[in-house]
Amino acid sequence: MRLILASASPRRSELLRAAGYEFEVVAAAVDESVRAGESPAMYVRRLAADKSAAAQAGTAKGAPHARALFVGPRFSGADPIVLGADTAVVIDGEILGKPRDDEDAARFLRRLSGTRHEVLTGLSLRQGTAEVGRVETTVVYFHALQEEDIAWYVARGEGRDKAGAYAIQGLASRFIPRVEGSYSNVVGLPVASVAELMRLLLAYGG
Repeated sequence: MRLILASASPRRSELLRAAGYEFEVVAAAVDESVRAGESPAMYVRRLAADKSAAAQAGTAKGAPHARALFVGPRFSGADPIVLGADTAVVIDGEILGKPRDDEDAARFLRRLSGTRHEVLTGLSLRQGTAEVGRVETTVVYFHALQEEDIAWYVARGEGRDKAGAYAIQGLASRFIPRVEGSYSNVVGLPVASVAELMRLLLAYGG
């Protein structure tokens, strides 16, 4: 089976590799603007589908927006399975994307402090003309943060390229007493859901 990950995220690659998958990476650029009236769940599901479609097209046609980074052996054979994913941090219905700067990161952390929020990941797996997907939701609880906690974390830069301005697998773990649902989803990819959808897609195609 040839698997392509439609994401340049090192965290998603690490999670897939840790689960024993061999894959190629084809990072495809898509418009990540939120559409009017679009819920967070609709947003991440749409972006995941857009990414898998763009990577599939780039692999098939050599489109200039697709950049191939090969991980593990090269595959050949049947149509590849292409995996697209998009993760968003959501609090009170607001999507917290990647912070623009350190001031924005501090604002995000103040929003998350002492409360719970949701991490949503949209998944899209496609092979040929078949596509399956879902949205995985995990609830994350934050301790109440003092201003010195926020300043300390922001200064270390860990959350600058992360949705919600934090990384649960890193220094921010000290702020998070509990999660409900998939931990790997908060890191960036709900691996068990990927495996389930892959089985579904293969059964559909078979």
